[in-house]
Amino acid sequence: MSDWREFGPDTLSPPLRAALVVFARHGYHGASIRMIAEEAGLSVPGLYHHYRSKQAILAAVVDTAMAEMLEHTGAAVEDAGSHPVARFENLVECLARFHMARRDQAFVASTEMRSMDPGVRAHHIAQRDSQQAMLEEAIRAGVDSGDFACEHPEDAARAISSLCVSISSWYRPDGPLTRDDVVARHLYFARGMVGAARAGGVADPSPSPS
Repeated sequence: MSDWREFGPDTLSPPLRAALVVFARHGYHGASIRMIAEEAGLSVPGLYHHYRSKQAILAAVVDTAMAEMLEHTGAAVEDAGSHPVARFENLVECLARFHMARRDQAFVASTEMRSMDPGVRAHHIAQRDSQQAMLEEAIRAGVDSGDFACEHPEDAARAISSLCVSISSWYRPDGPLTRDDVVARHLYFARGMVGAARAGGVADPSPSPS
């Protein structure tokens, strides 16, 4: 990966991209196979040729998003080398950028867990836990190095992940904050959550929305 900060066009197939649009607009239970087929420009049998059920479509949409997120965050960790603070900050930045670049995918993944069949949900949770573990390990490394003062790394990792996930529900490209503003603000929050030494006394780095 040339740059983990960059997210180009998604790699979804036309049927999956159509399903993403319909799921984001109507929710999983409000969507029908016919609606997805029409959005994709396919017949219902044509859509079933690609995916055997609406549940299989949801699974594919979410799995594609999670795989991309894990690929980028893994590259962000590798780019940081052995420095725990850089690893932590790269992870937070990558999560923030992912949830801005893939708003619909992230929104569907976070809101439709209740709609997933048990096997699909278990796979999604395993992917999510892998991501969570990367962040928790970075926090623990920062504590061990003396860069962070955090008594509860697991809780801090969960809170930071939730903060980044929420970006997909409110961020708009034409809003008052640029992507760099959002990253700077979330890094500021995240440093405070882990007791980073340089977070103390540092002003919020991004402008308030008007």
